[in-house]
Amino acid sequence: MQVTRRRVSGEKGSGRRFGSRRALITATATAVVVATGTGVGFAQADPFGANQVGQTYDKGELVSSNQYIDPYGERLVINNGKIMSSTVSPDGAHIAAAVTDGGAALAIVDVKNWKVQQLVSNAASSIPRISGNDVGQEGPTYSPDGKHLWLGRTDGYTRFDVNVDGSVTNPVDIKIPADGSKHALASAAVFSADGSTVYSAVNGQNRVVALDTATGAITQSWNVGNAPRGMVQVGDKLYVSNEGGRPAKPGDTTINSYGTQVPADANTGATTSGTVSVIDLAHPTAAPSSVDVGLHPTSVYAKGGAVFVTNTATNSVSVISTKNDKVVQTIATQPWSQASIGYEPDAVTLTDDGHLLVTLGRANAIAVYKYTSPQEPVSYVGLLPTDYFPAEIASSGNEILVSNTRGIDARRSTGAGHGTHDTTSSVVRFTLPSDKVIKKQTAKVFAQNNWTNNAAKRATGNRADAVPVPAKLGDPSTIKHVFMIVKENRTYDQVYGDMPQGNGDPSLTQFGENVTPNQHALARQFGLYDNTYDIGTNSAEGHNWLMQADNPEYTESSAGEYKRSYDTEDDSLGHQASGTLWSGAQAAGRTVRNFGEFHQFLSKPSDASWQNLYCDAKNMQATGQGSAYKLASSSPIPSLNNVSVPAFPKFDTSVPDVYRAQIWKQDFEQNGPANLNMFWLSSDHTGGPANSAAQVADNDLAVGQIVDEISHSKYWKDSAIFVVEDDSQAGSDHVDGHRAPVQIISPWAQHGTVDSHYYSQINMVRTIEQILGIQPMNQKDTAATPMTAAFTRTPDNTPFTALPNRTALTNGLPTAPSCGLDVPAPQNPAAAPAPSGTVPASKKAVATKWADWKSHQRLTGSNAVPDYANPAQMNHLTWYESHDWKKPYPGESKIYVPADVPGAYIPSAENDG
Repeated sequence: MQVTRRRVSGEKGSGRRFGSRRALITATATAVVVATGTGVGFAQADPFGANQVGQTYDKGELVSSNQYIDPYGERLVINNGKIMSSTVSPDGAHIAAAVTDGGAALAIVDVKNWKVQQLVSNAASSIPRISGNDVGQEGPTYSPDGKHLWLGRTDGYTRFDVNVDGSVTNPVDIKIPADGSKHALASAAVFSADGSTVYSAVNGQNRVVALDTATGAITQSWNVGNAPRGMVQVGDKLYVSNEGGRPAKPGDTTINSYGTQVPADANTGATTSGTVSVIDLAHPTAAPSSVDVGLHPTSVYAKGGAVFVTNTATNSVSVISTKNDKVVQTIATQPWSQASIGYEPDAVTLTDDGHLLVTLGRANAIAVYKYTSPQEPVSYVGLLPTDYFPAEIASSGNEILVSNTRGIDARRSTGAGHGTHDTTSSVVRFTLPSDKVIKKQTAKVFAQNNWTNNAAKRATGNRADAVPVPAKLGDPSTIKHVFMIVKENRTYDQVYGDMPQGNGDPSLTQFGENVTPNQHALARQFGLYDNTYDIGTNSAEGHNWLMQADNPEYTESSAGEYKRSYDTEDDSLGHQASGTLWSGAQAAGRTVRNFGEFHQFLSKPSDASWQNLYCDAKNMQATGQGSAYKLASSSPIPSLNNVSVPAFPKFDTSVPDVYRAQIWKQDFEQNGPANLNMFWLSSDHTGGPANSAAQVADNDLAVGQIVDEISHSKYWKDSAIFVVEDDSQAGSDHVDGHRAPVQIISPWAQHGTVDSHYYSQINMVRTIEQILGIQPMNQKDTAATPMTAAFTRTPDNTPFTALPNRTALTNGLPTAPSCGLDVPAPQNPAAAPAPSGTVPASKKAVATKWADWKSHQRLTGSNAVPDYANPAQMNHLTWYESHDWKKPYPGESKIYVPADVPGAYIPSAENDG
């Protein structure tokens, strides 16, 4: 039996008391919450206990997304990043996989010998070597005779010759010209029967082109729908899935997607149509016809007079009869009755004996159906478990091959800790089992996803007593005001590894108590959570998980180039149809106020430097006056922009978080809080004018000031503050790279304890939904268990008083502010000293090269982009600065200049603006 709560002893001399009300609680002793009145309440079943990510249990290996994985069949782990897409060679002997986030662009798998045979990249050591590691959403594609392989890239394809042993050689770039700012973003490719022509879905330009395979010349072009992605040929017709649906018509409500205004919902920002274009190759000058299908059609597959289309966002498969190009049936891929979306079907195949197999990316499963003909309704058989996020499936007879985008999660390194970019992927193979076995495996999939009968239940009218986390949605909560503060990129060990009460590794701690005194004090007063996980690899994924309780398949599959969009705030394809946390709050009749979260645009005066905004923040705090600078931040999503405070700046590391805190404070004191209040405090991303420790200290002080203000206000008695990282990508952690520092701050929060229950961002989102009566958005948050054990029914209204920063916020600035350098408070001598911000003489040349590198990374200004910088390099810079350039990065023996950093091959989020 594992202890899941331990007391946190106080800092010597602090005078604070710690949790005198509670004894130890074990994982198996978590209270069961039963609703009063009619209806069924959720049961706090605690399906993950104190289990840790990366460890294997009865249900499988635990990953950070509230799931266990244990695939049916034989697994081959690929330790070279995530698979974006894959294909099987015509002879079935090899798999070609487009990979990313691991230093390669292409992996060739030898199926017979079940090993990775070849890796191809832009590294000098790669044989052959290609021009870049960018890869598209679909492909690679073999020629009919298996002698050539085409790999989709940002501006066209790379064509390889295929050797007799299956390896590739002689790369040749086939360019498709950009259309203004729109790259080709080559997606699916289909060969003509004689191999003389390749038909390419040009995703970024909303067209399909015919390419001469010998010369690469474009011989024909067809305009299709928005964001063409998958494609298949049947006879003389090409069927092309348009993930963004049809072109907009006059009067449509539209939102941007890669420079095209697509039909979209103004409230959710999501697309409202999905289509398949049909190109008649026998009449190539004719305009393509269009077939309406579900939302976000991705994969297309043809067999036996039917074209199967996976509607990823509406969780179904459209079956199109090739006789008349009509949808003759729609197959629901929603195996759990409690939620209709969020399973994300993304590939399909049909076996010779009539089993239709559909991969459910976000459920880590394959849905199996009995199929006879296009118009004969299918019958559901059950589910088979896969690895993490199955993305492609192929069958030969009853032999099945499945490629899994995330494999066994970020478990590639085993040295000095784990990071989120230690990504893996996998291929699984098996012989399709009997229907009886499939039905038995279905129960395993349900257990791995926590699909129980404990889903969200709405109140039925009988009055229940108010509790912090109600048993049913709509029942009263003692909490009326929720604050979600989203920070940037830190792991648990980076911040809390120095706290002996939790499961930390001090050797990986970069921003301990003398850099983050407020976070440490908040953990002591309100609880330390040492087994809580972010899910995403980076910001593009992390903000989606918090705002949508999912990272939609579109963003998952875009990671190979991130050219259509990175953060998807300004791309309707990145939004789910069921809406967001804020739109759900509005639908529940709750008020919302937003401070920068999910914002895309920022304007600021030219003289609004970090130094000037720092001085302005001090003046605002001292005088109560407004800001002397007019900054404006906004969202392209109307429902969010309408509830946002424009003066609160979005991501820009040249804006101090203490400035953001003052902008919020003035709004709070004038208008009071909404029911849901969302923040983006991003200084702990690092990379700004001040050095890394100074920026994290700035972020820490701003959080302390916000909590101080709320806890000393009249709203404190019915408030809860959730502090969370968007992701934990910028450091190492000895348990898992996804483990992150999290705080729950409220009179109703358990005080002075260590909570070692497994939680993730999804549990936090579900807790907020339960408090405010927000309907869960998809199967992920529907299945998640609220963090009921983190709360108490006996409030402690003791406020929090912010501690002054112990690390100078101006450390590392090239120019001092006009109001003078910051003078920090004395450090705690019992804790590790904070970095001084000085650079030893022997390292000044190295530091100068890093300063030049940093100046090119779009970390500051109106066009700042989270994660533009190469993550390996960014993490090294942060480590060097936080250790005063005296200590090599964990696992290394020297301090490197940027170009020599191991892992610098990892692609940045965007590299062309």
